Amino acid sequence: MNINLKSIFYLFFLIGISCSGPKQEKSIPSPAEQKDQMEIPKKLVLFFGNSLTAGYGIDLEDSFVGLVSQRIDSLGLDYRVINAGLSGETTASGLSRLEWFLEEEPDIFILELGANDGLRGITLTETKKNLKAIIQTVRTQYPQTTILLAGMQIPPNMGQEYIKEFEEIFPSVAKEENVALIPFLLDGVAGNPELNLPDGIHPTEEGHLIVFETVWKHLEGLL
Repeated sequence: MNINLKSIFYLFFLIGISCSGPKQEKSIPSPAEQKDQMEIPKKLVLFFGNSLTAGYGIDLEDSFVGLVSQRIDSLGLDYRVINAGLSGETTASGLSRLEWFLEEEPDIFILELGANDGLRGITLTETKKNLKAIIQTVRTQYPQTTILLAGMQIPPNMGQEYIKEFEEIFPSVAKEENVALIPFLLDGVAGNPELNLPDGIHPTEEGHLIVFETVWKHLEGLL
């Protein structure tokens, strides 16, 4: 039987190709694909406060914190916002729950506590001590975190001496701890019945718009 060597060679060549299949090459992802595969987490702005921060009596998105979040998103800034406001919070209870929120590793920490201390007649020494402890705890864990302290005032029925000394706590703490200060969170809102709920303490949606402008004026440059 005559065997064509050329035909046999060609046959083995085809078998070899079918067995080996196409050679697989590793493709290098494009920069856009790499970005999709490894999402870089946004920086965090953490609002830590009481019912004023929590937006008591109104929808959360209409609170000053919600408005800050919306402004950040509209500007395309690389930040996300967490609202850690809790109604009834004092500086002492805030200090006790702080660690849980610090797990979020905030880049900017806005501290809004003290009003409930004043309304309950808690000693000024205690309030100041707790505010300083909160700031120091944040700074110890995250030295690079920017801290912004919101100043507060209390109603005149608490007595003029107590009121004056209470107001002085916030600039004093800000200076001693070297943090930024919003002199008075409710500037232009407190005492105006048209901008507050019937309780006379918590802002309406319109009131929160003004609070937002006050906060944003001090926060914008920190972002």
